[in-house]
Amino acid sequence: MQAPRLLQVTTLSITLKSFLLPFGRWFRKKGWQVDAVAQGASSCVVCQETFDHVFDISWTRNPLDLRGIFHAVMQLRAVVKQEKYDLIHVHTPVAAFVTRYALRKMRKTYDFKVIYTVHGFHFHKGGSRYRNGLFLFLEKIAGRWVDYLIVINKEDYQSALHFNIVQRRKVCYMPGIGVDTEKFSCDSITALSVSAVRKELSLSYDEEFFLMVAEFNPGKCHRETIQALLRLDRPNVHLALAGTGPLLEQMKRLVRYLGVANQVHFLGFREDIPELMCSAVATILPSRREGLPRSLLESLSMGTPCIGTCIRGIEDILEEGAGLLVPVGDVFALSNAMSYILDNPEETKVMGRVGRKQAQTDYDIRNIIRLHEKLYRKALHGKDEI
Repeated sequence: MQAPRLLQVTTLSITLKSFLLPFGRWFRKKGWQVDAVAQGASSCVVCQETFDHVFDISWTRNPLDLRGIFHAVMQLRAVVKQEKYDLIHVHTPVAAFVTRYALRKMRKTYDFKVIYTVHGFHFHKGGSRYRNGLFLFLEKIAGRWVDYLIVINKEDYQSALHFNIVQRRKVCYMPGIGVDTEKFSCDSITALSVSAVRKELSLSYDEEFFLMVAEFNPGKCHRETIQALLRLDRPNVHLALAGTGPLLEQMKRLVRYLGVANQVHFLGFREDIPELMCSAVATILPSRREGLPRSLLESLSMGTPCIGTCIRGIEDILEEGAGLLVPVGDVFALSNAMSYILDNPEETKVMGRVGRKQAQTDYDIRNIIRLHEKLYRKALHGKDEI
């Protein structure tokens, strides 16, 4: 019997690199052919090492760019015709929609199944009525061209059922895309590494810092976090911001204007997230919209408590007591949550232990891979076990 052939499809190669490498390694180890499609995939060394073949496709994000959409459709069809996959697993909104559209008629000729992982529907509670209606309409259209729909948070699961995006039997809930709880563990971080982080931030023995790991875009709400630090009014408390993005320079100007430049540290892109999380008193993510944020899952795994907003995904992560929830955009509540973390060290330790246990039980990458393997078997053979 020929080994299954699996194609992973994303818009950008960074998604492959950030989330899907463990899946490629696991299924290749089992003898599968595992390929990947993404913009920039051929120039990603680790992607080339992980997958059997990588293919570049230049996805357009402009819905009016009909020429660009047509070009991507033809490229994708050519890859699928050439390799004759058994499973095509799509991620990220642009690639997912175009892929499902491109392959809708080929499903009659070629024997493959299409699986779509929703990393957060673009319609959600609190979203604008027009935007929600548009994206719900698109999801219902594309839902006709998918065999299984994976959702990663409870709100999206209920939405998929309520709006009948696909048939109930096609909806599969999985708690995220997985986190390596062995890598993200304070047990693997040395005291020397923590000392190096504190030295980089020029912290004295009695100073603490909060960590935020997020792209600098409006939805992540860096502004509110900086304003909360200002309201906290504790000169010995610092804020470290890891990430890059379009609002980076604007936030640098803001901290200078507010007079907290000596307390706010812009770290840029970092590879040492475990060391940063282990050194921080807590992580903060006051987003307006998320799917199931990876940074908070990693923080849970490190045993570092979290402060997040009362939105889809974040509520799932923190509902068991691994951190504190605050309303979206509420600077006062965010500042008060920071105060609570600082003033209640014993309770903070309990939050960390709860989070670590939760990460090992629900979100560990090995558990998520097993769930994918079970679904893949069902898709290939019509049953859970073979």
